[in-house]
Parts: sequence; structure tokens; C-alpha cells
Amino acid sequence: MIYFDSAATTFQKPRAVAAAMMAAMASMSSPGRGGYPAAMAAAETALDCRTELAEMFRAPSPEQVVFTLNATHALNIAIKSLVPPGGRAVISGYEHNAVTRPLAALGAKVSVAAAPLFRRDAAAEAFDRLIRPGVDAVICSHVSNVFGFVQPVEDVAELCRRRGVPLIVDASQSAGVVPLDMAALGAAFVAMPGHKGLYGPQGTGVLLCGTDVPTGTLLEGGTGSLSLRQEMPDFLPDRLEAGTHNMPGIAGLLAGVRFVRQLGPDAICAGERQLTQLAAEGLRQLSGVRVLARPDLAAQAAVLSIVPESMDPEALGDALAERGIAVRAGLHCAPLAHRTAGTEETGTVRLSFSHWNTREEVYRFLTAVREILR
Repeated sequence: MIYFDSAATTFQKPRAVAAAMMAAMASMSSPGRGGYPAAMAAAETALDCRTELAEMFRAPSPEQVVFTLNATHALNIAIKSLVPPGGRAVISGYEHNAVTRPLAALGAKVSVAAAPLFRRDAAAEAFDRLIRPGVDAVICSHVSNVFGFVQPVEDVAELCRRRGVPLIVDASQSAGVVPLDMAALGAAFVAMPGHKGLYGPQGTGVLLCGTDVPTGTLLEGGTGSLSLRQEMPDFLPDRLEAGTHNMPGIAGLLAGVRFVRQLGPDAICAGERQLTQLAAEGLRQLSGVRVLARPDLAAQAAVLSIVPESMDPEALGDALAERGIAVRAGLHCAPLAHRTAGTEETGTVRLSFSHWNTREEVYRFLTAVREILR
């Protein structure tokens, strides 16, 4: 199989990830639940993972690194910590349902900073018009999961700092690929999955928490700390980690993070962008395909959407699947992004790359698309 759906999950993982998960199953119980070797091994692995993540993204401390089930879980915690029912939020025009649905459930008054694709200047101006005192939170995806649009989070962060509004960054498509410095941004929260650019297993996620930021709980339960109290602990990470930890997942995530740090996010990003450029140039040479990318791929990560003019995107996706090529067609759980870009009625076919993809795979994909369109 040629796998071009890494924006959903990086299906191909480093071998060390599976090995670490198997070792955890054989040697670890739960952190904070005892002083015996299996519990201590779990505690050390969890701390090692928090420490690597805090260093990689310049979070305030390992204690401010919270393990979640996925980025959606992390975003729900962040949003519901800052936005009260009926509150006010400003979001970009490229947000995922993991952002828009929690806001809808809160009955929040949402202002959308919409801007044309790959226009970072226009996006920054749109946020500038909307970020005002009284806004409870600004939420911005760092990279669009549909189009790969790298949004101007640095500019948005500066606006938030100047106007005293907390910022939530959705790093689902950028963590491990596009440079992300939480300290420089001054973000209240940064949410990310473990199973995409960090090459960890599914069912893992991370919420980086700023200092002096209110943290509302979604779950209450055992933490292994302050057991006499009936309220959740008021300190991190315990406050947001009720229940038993996914230690095989955390061990696998640690191996994935170490793999990314060893290669370097910049090197991974450069390789992926080369493949994206190759695919975009090849697709532009085919008649009947609209390629949603700038020629120089400015402001774009390794996610590329196309619209076939003579067939439904779902049909093209199915035809590619029959040829052993995995892409994703449709609205990608992000109808707002498609509405902003003008593709809501059709959807798109999305291909997204990882470290494991090759130029030969791109050539085979282009040949397959050419045959299908004929």
C-alpha cells in the first residue's frame, strides 16, 4: 500500500514505537500507584516523555505536559477551561470540528477570522479586526488539516498578548514537523495528537499548559495523589489526568518523540515538502484537476488537496484505493475550512505525507490519477 493519509494518522511508525509498547506491557503497571518496580518503571517513563515534550516545544515544565486520549480530548479541556457557556471566542476560518463542536455545545458566540488560502497576511489582519477585550479565547490551528495552510500563529499570539486574550493553538498537523515554541508564543494551551507528526500510537495526545492558566476538568477520579480529598488536585498534571494512564501508549509516544528529535523536525519537514512539491507539479500537468496550492508552496506544509473536475472526489478516492493508494476524500471533519476555501459543495481529495514516503510512490500516484481521469 502507498499511504498518503498521514494527516489522519502516520500509519508507518518507527520500529522502536512498537518495541517500546511491547516492553511496557511486560514491565509497567501504573505510575503513582505504588513504590514497587513495575509502578516505578511506569512513573519514570511518563516523566521521561513529559520531559522530552517540554524540551521539544519549550513548555514551562514537564508538570505542565498533560497526557490525553488525542488532540480532540486536549482541545475540549482547553476550550472548556477558558470559554464559559455563552462566552465569546475568535477562531480561524480553517478550524476542525474538534474546535467548532465544543464551542457549539457551549453556545459560544464565535467570530471567524476568515482569509483566503495561503494568505498569512490576510489571516493576521482578520484576527486583528476581531481580537478585542472581552473575548474569552482565541483558537487557531497552526496548520490546516485540509490544505496544509500554515497560519500566522506568531502574529496571532502577539495580538493576544497585547490585548490580554488567552490563545489556544491546535498543533494537530504541525507538532513534530513545523517549528513550535510555546514559550515564545505565550499560549495558554497547545493541543496535539501523539499519532501524527510525533509518530506515536493512536489513543495518545498531549495538552501543553501555560502557567497561571485556569484548568477545568472534564473527568474526575483517582490520581494517586491527595486521595482523602473529594476534589481533584489543584496542581498539574494530576488535575487533568484522572484514572489509569495508557502506559503502552505513553511508552510508544516517548519512542516516537525521540525518533523525531533525533532526525530533527526541520529535516522531516523539508523531505515532506519536497514530495508535496513533486506531487503538486505533477498534478498541474494533468487536465481536469484543480490543485489547491501556491506554485512555491509558500505557507504550506505537507498536506495537499485537489478537486477533480470530471468526477466526484469520493469516486477518485475509491478508485485510488482500488489501486492500493490510500488518500482521504470528502470534508475531512472540517466543513468550516472547506467553506472558507470555497470547496464545501464538492470536498477535496487530500494527500498527506510522512517521513516514510518516497518519490517513487509519488510517481506511481500520478500515473494512477492520470489513468483514472482517462
